[in-house]
Amino acid sequence: MVQTTLKVDGMMCGMCESHVNEVVRKTAQVEKVTSSHTKGETVIVSAQPLDIKALKAAIADTGYTVTGAEESRMRRRDSSRF
Repeated sequence: MVQTTLKVDGMMCGMCESHVNEVVRKTAQVEKVTSSHTKGETVIVSAQPLDIKALKAAIADTGYTVTGAEESRMRRRDSSRF
């Protein structure tokens, strides 16, 4: 499993989180996605590494800006955090 954390500017409320989550689900094959407007981030869990450029473009099309991305392999027990 791979955890991808995106820093996202422009999310102001729960609906913004939902919009970002929806576009991530439509753009990439993910196991789980969670966004937080208070932290300004979206955390994605997937089986394979994601196409970060495609995600940035899709999120930008909805009016939000991805300012950073970090990817890390999850150990087996880490995946239970979500």
